[in-house]
Amino acid sequence: MFKGLKQRAMQHELMDDFSSGGPELRQALQHLRRLNRIFGAAGPTLYGFKRLWLQAGKPKTLTILDVGSGSGDVNRHLLRWADENGVELRITLVDITEEACAEAREFFRTEPRVSVMRSSLFQLPENGVDITTGTQFVHHFTNTELPQVVGCMLKASRLGVVINDIHRHWIAWGAVWVTARVISKNRYILNDGPLSVAKGFRAKDWTMLRQSLDLSDMIVSWRPLFRYAVVIVKRERER
Repeated sequence: MFKGLKQRAMQHELMDDFSSGGPELRQALQHLRRLNRIFGAAGPTLYGFKRLWLQAGKPKTLTILDVGSGSGDVNRHLLRWADENGVELRITLVDITEEACAEAREFFRTEPRVSVMRSSLFQLPENGVDITTGTQFVHHFTNTELPQVVGCMLKASRLGVVINDIHRHWIAWGAVWVTARVISKNRYILNDGPLSVAKGFRAKDWTMLRQSLDLSDMIVSWRPLFRYAVVIVKRERER
């Protein structure tokens, strides 16, 4: 398996099959929140978000669109940061599945700053929010599809994009394989957890994306635990 990690895996995850889902998928989203806590999934998103906030001159109001959000749990950390820094933050969670939207609505049921919208990335309006984020989202797409996906994220934002995704590495794969089996018996988690790592990225993949989109203002930073934070500042001529 580890030799196979030299290139991104091509298999579709079970979560990519929109013809199935139901209670089992909602349970998977709940168990995914546990994995996210264990592996510090929110850290790279918060890191990239703060970089764009500083780049924009520390505005006191900000809007975020989190695409492919699942239950959107990483955004709890952004809301906590906003409280600590006196920033008025509004977050819209976007996912294509009804199960994810229902789980997000339940998870944020007492949080008025968060709204949930069922939509495809490719149907989002241009310049609708300040920052577009994607946590463990873009690895669902092939290298050929990535330029269009990131291009749509960039078009939807006014300030830029934050991508938080997985470093494709044998340590990360082994850690997720073991942890998934400790915390869950859900087939989505058991299959998609390790596969997500195999579909993750290495530095050369981000270099290819930068070249494909001619992104001079794209910063790639390795973050714990085996993740990348990719920050794309939207240039003036693109706004």
